[in-house]
Amino acid sequence: MAGRLYVVATPIGNLEDITYRAVRVLKDVDWIACEDTRTTGHLLQHYGIGTRTISYHEHNELPRAAELFSRLQAGEKGALVSDAGTPLLSDPGYRIVHGAVEAGIQVEALPGPSALLAALVVSGLPTDQFHFAGFLPAKRGQRMRLFESLADEPATLIFYEAPHRILEALADLAAVLPNRQVAVARELTKLHEETLRGTAAQIVRKLEAKDSIRGEFVILVAKAAEPEPDDTPVDEAIELLVGAGIARMDAIKTVARERGLSKRDVYKLVNNTRGPKLK
Repeated sequence: MAGRLYVVATPIGNLEDITYRAVRVLKDVDWIACEDTRTTGHLLQHYGIGTRTISYHEHNELPRAAELFSRLQAGEKGALVSDAGTPLLSDPGYRIVHGAVEAGIQVEALPGPSALLAALVVSGLPTDQFHFAGFLPAKRGQRMRLFESLADEPATLIFYEAPHRILEALADLAAVLPNRQVAVARELTKLHEETLRGTAAQIVRKLEAKDSIRGEFVILVAKAAEPEPDDTPVDEAIELLVGAGIARMDAIKTVARERGLSKRDVYKLVNNTRGPKLK
């Protein structure tokens, strides 16, 4: 008879943020697969849990997953945890959960702490819809393109970022979305928990004023505002942007995006109105 896999959320800072059920299950299973056995060991020691731990991280995920499948299929019960928070959210674990599901092994979630949800509910930004994009790319060009691609999302945007790149990431965000409201949370549930609010540029100045920048960061960006109906003819809207110093091709792209049209549709509208002048 196949065993069972439990996906267990663990504290993101304060060790008291764990459920009674999670403690019971972690004591009851045959093994606990974790990113870092030392990190998880501190939690287990705090609650007097002596269950065997098995390292399971991005560098050994593929071979280790095969071993864990064999154990589950042999009838063992296992728990999957990350160093902090809910497994699989920007953490390893997908392969084992996907494989267990494919193999017909029962998978149960033990819900609990999550940095992205904790940051969202204290941000002061809309919570009706959100888009979690994980860790931001390390390279500036990729970050800029990501921000641009999500600029019109009707949802609060959520990203993770490391302390050594937080200022660069916020500077890029300020360049793409200078007027958008932003919240930046760090050290969630810990002694020095802090949430900074304002535009990206304002938050950069607040962080630069600190003696040091520590802790993992969650960046939240307000969703795009609903556009006001614009009855200005397409060709006139383009000419207004060109008159403001924007290159014609960029003006066409901007009008197309703002009105939910393709560039081809904009070409047709302008050519039909004023003759074949756009090519």
